[in-house]
Amino acid sequence: MNIKPIEEIRKFFEDMAAPMGIEVVDVEFNQKTASLTVYIETESGVDLDTCEKYHNAIMDPIDELDPTYGAAYTLNVSSPGLDRPFKTNRDFERNLGKEVEVKLFAPLKGKKFLEGFLIAFDDNSVTINTANGEQIKLSRNKIAKINKAVKFD
Repeated sequence: MNIKPIEEIRKFFEDMAAPMGIEVVDVEFNQKTASLTVYIETESGVDLDTCEKYHNAIMDPIDELDPTYGAAYTLNVSSPGLDRPFKTNRDFERNLGKEVEVKLFAPLKGKKFLEGFLIAFDDNSVTINTANGEQIKLSRNKIAKINKAVKFD
């Protein structure tokens, strides 16, 4: 199935989301299931009501955009989840000072998994403070996945 460029679809979703105080964090199209999913976030988090409100706001306008050139598809609006990987600088900004989990492609000092507090980042690197007070600067291209640490008491 052919679809419009994902960047064009994302821009459409972002333009619709901004006035609602919603941030689009990711857009995916699954060819196998013919489903278009937009992941959203707000400063106060995302609940079912937020997803429904945004879904209702984009339902008719998305038909005008016609992202699949007339082919049938399912439109989904979702929270990205607590443990979603950071993809944008905004994800890193939102989590500065918070505890993160880092999975590496290759071991660093014998470890492929690190936990610590995100204290800095730029386009090329991420710096965390580990529980033992060690400050580690990692190249972003060495990180397989970085996400907010999810702790359950």
